[in-house]
Amino acid sequence: YKLTEGRKIAKVPQSDKNVILWNDLMSLGDNYTAPYEVKRKATDPAVILYSGGTSGKTKGILLSNLNFNALAEQTIAVNPIYTPGDRVLAVMPIFHGFGLGISIHTFLSKGGTCILVPRFNAQTYAELLRKQRPNFIAGVPTLYEALLRNSDMDGVDLSCLKGVFSGGDSLSIELKKKFDKFLADHNASVQIREGYGMTECVTASCLTPLHESREGSIGVPYPDTYYKIVKVNTTEEAPYGEEGEMCLTGPTMMLGYLNNPEETAETLKKHADGLTWLHTGDLGKLDARGYLTYTGRKKELIIRGGENIYPKEIEEFIYTHPAVKDVQVIGVPDKKYGEEAMACIILKEPGSVTVEEMLDYIKASMARHKVPKYIDFVDAFPMNAAGKILKYKMREEATERFGLEGAAGIDTAQTAEQVKR
Repeated sequence: YKLTEGRKIAKVPQSDKNVILWNDLMSLGDNYTAPYEVKRKATDPAVILYSGGTSGKTKGILLSNLNFNALAEQTIAVNPIYTPGDRVLAVMPIFHGFGLGISIHTFLSKGGTCILVPRFNAQTYAELLRKQRPNFIAGVPTLYEALLRNSDMDGVDLSCLKGVFSGGDSLSIELKKKFDKFLADHNASVQIREGYGMTECVTASCLTPLHESREGSIGVPYPDTYYKIVKVNTTEEAPYGEEGEMCLTGPTMMLGYLNNPEETAETLKKHADGLTWLHTGDLGKLDARGYLTYTGRKKELIIRGGENIYPKEIEEFIYTHPAVKDVQVIGVPDKKYGEEAMACIILKEPGSVTVEEMLDYIKASMARHKVPKYIDFVDAFPMNAAGKILKYKMREEATERFGLEGAAGIDTAQTAEQVKR
């Protein structure tokens, strides 16, 4: 670093009274014998993490010492395979709850080793897997998608892995199947385990159990964390199996949004049971055995002429097409129905499928109102620094590109050339 970017940084002005060098600071403590001037409590603020990158509205999330320490205890409790000294390849950025809470704080506080990755790319990641042989890896679905396509992974022995975790974004059923096969082909004895969380509770708050998984499920709640499903825009609990907004309560729940009491009150709500619950803004279901199923963001729900359309359901189906590498479904403005669905698709081989062929494939198996009105073949999806796909950016770009604001837009009956970017 000192030989490259570091050379461009100006030297620290040592004569500046507002500057104290690191070694000087540390030496001040060598002979200190008086009582500590500051005592910390479990409920004291420890970290401010910024979130809202998927909606475009950034919020400072105030998290306590207890939040982080409880997360560490919970994570190790649901992973009895862990032993002190185990190594994690810490690829997630540490300004993200997943990276800081799991890959750094949990492992360090429990005697583990963090292999830090300052700058991620698929090639260096493959090299680190080969050389460092970590016991645990954690990442977002786009990371695992990249590894599947990475020829540098050929021949890499992954028998060292005890745990592979996916979070930060929804893991499709098809991607899980592909990556589980990839792990088996590289001598790993484990499968990828999906979890769910949000920065408002540091990160993970539920996880697929070690020896039991259910297709499409994001797992069961962490110890001491409770989930319930409420009817949308209410605090009324919904029955098992009924879809609604996912709410949670437990020791990792944030103190609140920094200097934003209105948003805090909208998110942390006291229910009739006397507990304060975190309203996640995500939709899901809870079965009688405690397994959670994530069905999508409340804000991403497409309402077409009064009919609810869930993007995740359409994405899961389109992903089964052999030519599709990745897909995201968004809602775009429509003059007649208010909103229509648009499928943004990355093909494995550009030009291998036409719009008409893709539509025929979808129409053959999906209800008519769920068939996207628009198909857009794209090269990539906009993402934030943590690798999470930004659907609000996709909506903005599609609305502007196709002139959909206040108009019916471009119909998929038009030629592929008119619809493709």
